Amino acid sequence: MKKRANIQKLKTFGFKKNGDKYSYSLDIMNNEFTLNIDIIDESEIKTELIEKAFNEPYTLHLVEDAQGTFVGQVRKEYEKILYEIKEKCFDINVFEWEYSYEILDYAKEKYGSPAEYLWPKFPRNAVCRRQDSQKWYFAILSVQGSKLGLPTDEIIEVIDLRAPVEDVPNLLNQPNIYPAYHMNKKHWITIILDGSMPINEIYMLIDKSFLLAKK
Repeated sequence: MKKRANIQKLKTFGFKKNGDKYSYSLDIMNNEFTLNIDIIDESEIKTELIEKAFNEPYTLHLVEDAQGTFVGQVRKEYEKILYEIKEKCFDINVFEWEYSYEILDYAKEKYGSPAEYLWPKFPRNAVCRRQDSQKWYFAILSVQGSKLGLPTDEIIEVIDLRAPVEDVPNLLNQPNIYPAYHMNKKHWITIILDGSMPINEIYMLIDKSFLLAKK
């Protein structure tokens, strides 16, 4: 499975935010080279190896046919560092849709709620709960579209949210909001995370759901 950078782990490792990317630099090979590493869009890794004596990029370590003891040592150290970063800073990319990750990041940053993957048979399902009451305030699920009455069996990603009973009928009149999947339909709603609803509107509904999950 693909992996996705964990921003907090990147920061702990030493990466710094640099515009729309996270950057990290270190000297290798007895300070003969500086290795610059950029993480872009939380999944793409770009590197540049600078030979300090000439202040120019060094690329022989990337050439598969390049031979020699020195090139081999550079390549080995370069690959060792990238492997360490991938192991320490990247998580399994469970979901396919970006909204799913934006929501999980929002919950962790605002409410300190880590994603919990409770069902080994369903690894692409996650829940977030309040830390005080231990009640769920949302679940992100991967389900067949037909389960929501859509004319497709394609797997889609949705969020189940608590909602005030009196608000549920009006919410269900909005595009992209459905009766709750696998939850009490009087108290929960389901939203498809395909980008049709602005993410800030989903955040507002998450905030309301969080309040409803209190003790």
